[in-house]
Amino acid sequence: MNLEILLTILMGIGLSAASGFRIFIPFLVISIASITGNLTPADSFGWIGTYPALITFSIATIIEIAAYYIPWVDNILDTIASPAAVIAGMILMAAVVSGMSPLLKWSLAIIAGGGIAGTIQVLTGVARVTSSLTTGGLGNSAVSSVESGSSLTLSALAIFAPVIAGIVVTALVVWAIKFLINRLAAKSKTP
Repeated sequence: MNLEILLTILMGIGLSAASGFRIFIPFLVISIASITGNLTPADSFGWIGTYPALITFSIATIIEIAAYYIPWVDNILDTIASPAAVIAGMILMAAVVSGMSPLLKWSLAIIAGGGIAGTIQVLTGVARVTSSLTTGGLGNSAVSSVESGSSLTLSALAIFAPVIAGIVVTALVVWAIKFLINRLAAKSKTP
């Protein structure tokens, strides 16, 4: 595997993880990066770098971010966002990975892209429910701000520093899995 393919895989991993925090921010970031010439999408994903896509992703991002600042609505959105984040993670991975067979690319997109996005989305859902239960929903705006900032930062890292994004995502996924396992273990011990 050559370095360029590895970098696009790391980019896809970073963008997939970012979609676990917010679905549309990574799409907006790669649309901007494509239009400005900082990213060339994979074959059949050139539409991402068009102005209609940029406008659509901008509107969707604004609506998504705003909706997550409404207490309890954000919890409802998480039920929709969980499967949507998995699909977004797969699409984002496929949109940036190039130089490999379609079978391998889509297998990677489904397993790594979807899996990472889903893992991050579950973690954010747990954080939001915990915030809702402990603060009556008043702390959810802070959680939403952290999630949006994380999505934007991770998306930018994926484009401009994919190796760093890959390291951050690996650490985040390992921590998330340990956290979720410990939480499930603690829950199973509670009578």
